Amino acid sequence: MKLTSRTSRSALAAAAVSLSLAMFATACGGDDGSDKAGTAAKPVTLTYWGWSLGAQQVADEFNKTHKDIKVKFSAITGGPDGYAKITNAIKAGNAPDVVGIEYPQLPEFASQGMLEDISSEVGDTVKAKFSQSIQDRVTLGGKTWAVPYDATPNLLYYRKDIFKKAGVAVPTTWDEYKAAAKKIKKADKDVRIGDWANDDPALLPALAWQAGAKWYGTEGDAWKVGINDAASKKVADYWQGLVDDDLVATAGFTSPEFTKARNDGTVASYIGASWSAGGQMTAFPKQSGKWGIAPLPNWGTTATGMYGGTSYAVPKGTKHVEAAAEFAAWAATTPAAVKARLSKLEAPSSALPANAELREVAAGVFDDQGYFGGDDVYKIAGAAADTIVPDWTWGPVQTATNTAITDASSKGTVADGLKAGQSAAEKAIKDRGLNLAK
Repeated sequence: MKLTSRTSRSALAAAAVSLSLAMFATACGGDDGSDKAGTAAKPVTLTYWGWSLGAQQVADEFNKTHKDIKVKFSAITGGPDGYAKITNAIKAGNAPDVVGIEYPQLPEFASQGMLEDISSEVGDTVKAKFSQSIQDRVTLGGKTWAVPYDATPNLLYYRKDIFKKAGVAVPTTWDEYKAAAKKIKKADKDVRIGDWANDDPALLPALAWQAGAKWYGTEGDAWKVGINDAASKKVADYWQGLVDDDLVATAGFTSPEFTKARNDGTVASYIGASWSAGGQMTAFPKQSGKWGIAPLPNWGTTATGMYGGTSYAVPKGTKHVEAAAEFAAWAATTPAAVKARLSKLEAPSSALPANAELREVAAGVFDDQGYFGGDDVYKIAGAAADTIVPDWTWGPVQTATNTAITDASSKGTVADGLKAGQSAAEKAIKDRGLNLAK
């Protein structure tokens, strides 16, 4: 599977201007004369923090094949708690050498001077090994701030047995999804087609992205914020309608209630990405053969957004920039790293490599043992990735935006979340001393 160009290079370049040249200047890397590499007798030891499945196995494989660099992996919590831990460590001057950072959060870390510029170490590799759309996720202001790890087009995971019993075909459009929701509820009053999760800050932007929203952009050297734009409102109104009509559950993806609903079959589908497959298999092993995977329904034209996605970044202050960048590039671009990541059979990773050259390797290693009834997550995700809507830009204040959206929508409507996110983003941009377009 290969990704085509999705995000305007000019938009990101302009966005980088508004992130403040001064901030990027302070973030620029180099290892200030410290160790660039060790020797077999005295290797450089790197600390690596992350939460991705198989990360320990990747570090172990690297250590087997490299004598002058050794990697010590420490698992941290994903999400806000993990980012707070990384931020605090950087500010305290004891940051790890490599960290996992999701694409939505990368501009925020880079713009605050918390990452090393690793353009000279891996810039050419990123250009050579990744499509333009993936490069754009880690390149800001003409500088490379991370090495991409995975690509994350949205997918629909659904219960084949429940759909069949209700006489429902897999929906290809959102109109069909709503019609299917009505049929499934009619067939069994206790079952809903899916769940609207206000607790997942990655879901709404992924769906808005698919609909053609542009949450961030630039106008000259100023940021434009469009979180409450027409496309996003369409998505919000659609899902609020499903909630109001009691056609979807509202348990929240991280709640025990949602886990129970999947376990007892009262939720017939959910939105995920390729990385969801491994988690599904691990969490519900007895449901093998009941689940299927399909492209996400669309608005009439085949399209998708991206649901998260992670990169390898080098925090500001490490004394081993070159060695850290070498590990990051190896982990993201070598078959050995992919095979190691998928080797943890008790908790298998099914992430889709951002490097198109490695997707066949990953597909060959990942074995779902018939869990999805013959549906190939890598084939389906690969095709979906070619339909990612172009020109999406992540802004420099995603944490504040996510918090505002989650808080407001959990107390009110999805549309309330958008309004709150718009206000929070505008305020956070001004509070950071960045320019906001009028």
